[in-house]
Amino acid sequence: MTDKGFLGREFAERLAGSSRFLYLMKFRSLPFLLIAFLAQTFSLVAAEKPNVILIMADDLGYGDLSCYGAKTFQTPNIDKLAAQGQRFTHGYCSASTCTPTRYSLLTGTYAFRTPGTGIAPPNGHLVIDPDTFTLPDLMQKAGYQTAVVGKWHLGLGEKGKGPDWNGDLKPGPKEIGFHYNFLLPTTNDRVPQVYVENHRVLNLDPKDPLWVGKRKPDPSHITGKTHRDQLKMDWSHGHNGTIHNGISRIGFYTGGQTARFRDEDLADKWVEKSVEWIEKNREKPFFLFYASHDLHVPRIPHERFQGVTPHGFRADSIVQLDWTVGEIMKALDRLKLTEKTLVIFCSDNGPVMDDGYQDDALEKLGAHKASGPFKGGKYSVYEGGTRTPFVTSWPGRIPAGVSEKMVCTIDVATSLARLTETAIPKDAFLDSFDVSDVLLGKKEGKGRGHLVQQDNGGRGVFGYRSGEWKLTHHPKRKARNTTVEQKLKNVPVPEYQLFLLSEDPAEQNDVAEANPAVLSRLKSELRELLEQGRSR
Repeated sequence: MTDKGFLGREFAERLAGSSRFLYLMKFRSLPFLLIAFLAQTFSLVAAEKPNVILIMADDLGYGDLSCYGAKTFQTPNIDKLAAQGQRFTHGYCSASTCTPTRYSLLTGTYAFRTPGTGIAPPNGHLVIDPDTFTLPDLMQKAGYQTAVVGKWHLGLGEKGKGPDWNGDLKPGPKEIGFHYNFLLPTTNDRVPQVYVENHRVLNLDPKDPLWVGKRKPDPSHITGKTHRDQLKMDWSHGHNGTIHNGISRIGFYTGGQTARFRDEDLADKWVEKSVEWIEKNREKPFFLFYASHDLHVPRIPHERFQGVTPHGFRADSIVQLDWTVGEIMKALDRLKLTEKTLVIFCSDNGPVMDDGYQDDALEKLGAHKASGPFKGGKYSVYEGGTRTPFVTSWPGRIPAGVSEKMVCTIDVATSLARLTETAIPKDAFLDSFDVSDVLLGKKEGKGRGHLVQQDNGGRGVFGYRSGEWKLTHHPKRKARNTTVEQKLKNVPVPEYQLFLLSEDPAEQNDVAEANPAVLSRLKSELRELLEQGRSR
């Protein structure tokens, strides 16, 4: 990085204005002055390198927080982060489903560039090649301790083999830059319901091995189809495999009884392990990726949060998510780390109501607008699918304010590279832009000028935002989840649509026919971005 980088400017400004520097200037000994200058500079480096906690919510929509307009319940802890830092109105994730967004976050590269980065199955292999230079690799290189706690859903094990549930689960997070991991291996609607700590399933009894498969293991194996009357939460579509804790899942598994967890306890466990790791590493700079699962189906918040909102378990889970954020911030306060820590809060995609279980998310939605003013949600390339809450907080360094500049979760990698003054290999972070000045609330900072939005990948469905213009491409002329206030369904749409977001943020008026030149330009730009292999 050049001496005009973020920390370079800070060194020059602070050192030139310091009385210590003026005192040293009295000495005519150049070697002494140089040594003193370097010592002061390295001291500033250590002082300015923040801890970083990246909190990624799951299925959280733009309108799902009270600081983003929710009226019927409150999220005070996240609201506090937003009030003391930057709250973005044009903050995005890169995809409208979880695996591709997480892939892009950790690699700095659009997931659609890598085949096999759609929603990972229960026995899926690690979708990030261990040779890839990743965000946690960058943070290790910058001298940070690194950890991921929470939902993973990027696969475990070798390609062609998948996870060895009774042995070493690698390659996994540790092979792509994390010193420590404590995981839900897939999503909780997919089997198995176990924790993975580093390379092993936690508390697994070798006398009761864990088996995970795509097919029913034997005729007597109970499932959501055969024993529907035993379910405490019924399924609506697709989630009718093995029953655990009164809930049927996607896929089948047997064994591992001592390793299985209770759904209601997930959030408490994530907080426990996160705080434990922060305490252990508080003397060193650290990077924690905290990956919440609260809103993802099956939505089973802890009993103390059940019924705290009028909207059923989905909104109850949002309040639980807010509690987890508050507990992490309390730990930082207690350890006197708050002013030394940059917190980034975001979501992996937009909202969805009925995503496979009958949990009253639709029936009790009421007037709540999960996507805020935007069209679409999870699985959609309309704004509601990828424009989500995005907040940065670093007390004393990030001013309070609301930013209208465009940023994306994929930009975290390159932005932290600049913030930590760490070099990026030329073949890494291919689509991640440096928006660090914007994340830090600097008025002169520039957000990204364009963004490719994908759904789950593999179908050629894309959204493309360029400035205030938005292009959508649905090759099969069908769009999914265009309105989160109803059940998931495919809706007929034109192959290409064009919207002017500055006048029509809800994407209600297709202006393609009236703007043929703009339509042609955006189609050409999107095609080039898809074909050229990188955008940075």
